[in-house]
Formats: sequence, C-alpha cells, structure tokens
Amino acid sequence: MKNLNAVITGVAAAVPDYILTNEELSRMVDTSDEWIMTRVGIKERRILKGEEQGISVLGTKAVKELLEKTHTKPEEVDGVIFATTTPDHPFPSAASIVAENNGIKNAFCFDMEVACSGFVYGLEVCNGFIKTGKYKKVILIA
Repeated sequence: MKNLNAVITGVAAAVPDYILTNEELSRMVDTSDEWIMTRVGIKERRILKGEEQGISVLGTKAVKELLEKTHTKPEEVDGVIFATTTPDHPFPSAASIVAENNGIKNAFCFDMEVACSGFVYGLEVCNGFIKTGKYKKVILIA
C-alpha cells in the first residue's frame, strides 16, 4: 500500500470585529492597562458580540477565505472538522453549519471538543483520514 502523507496546503483566519481594550476593561473591573500588561501582556482582546455572532460565523469566514486562497471548489472538500469547546449550539455541529454556508455538500462534518489541544488533535485526525486514501481534502477549523 502506498504511504500517504497529509500536508497543509493553506491557512486562513477570522477574528471577531469587536475589540475590548485594557482601558475599557479597567472601567468595568478594578484593574489598569499597566497591571494587565505587566502580568499578562495583553493589550486588547477580540470578542464575539451581537445576536448574529457565533463561532460558526468566524469559521464560515475563515473557510471562505481558505477556499479562495487555495482555489478549492466546495465540491472538492471531503471533510470538515471543527475543533471547539464553544459551539453555537449542541446541534447541528458548527462544522456542518460552516460547510453549508460555504456550499460544501458531500463532505463528512463533525466537531471535536478537546479544548486547547484541539489544533494538534485535529491535525492528527485529518492526517488519519487522508492516510486511508479515501479522502484528499479535509478542512480543520481550530
């Protein structure tokens, strides 16, 4: 049997539009920009805010960008795996929502809930699917 190796052929990202700065945060709780910067090193954080916001919205944007950057047609995608512990709701899966929003119709889709290690575990799961020889293009959202 031929040894199949998975490779990363593209990367895309999406972040929430709303920015919460340390200055704004210091008005909400007893802290300061200086205190946060010296202890944590964070200047700002991105937050999903609003009714039409959710993890699947970010995933949809990232996958749309990925498909465009890699010149991949939705029908070429064999699978979508979403590594998240904060899905929009229990079902349908965030992966299914992202696939639907991007016109990906004939792919397997599921969410993986493995917290901070989701990207690493997700890569290994994608690699496993590719190595079977049955799947060629699997998208990991993490």
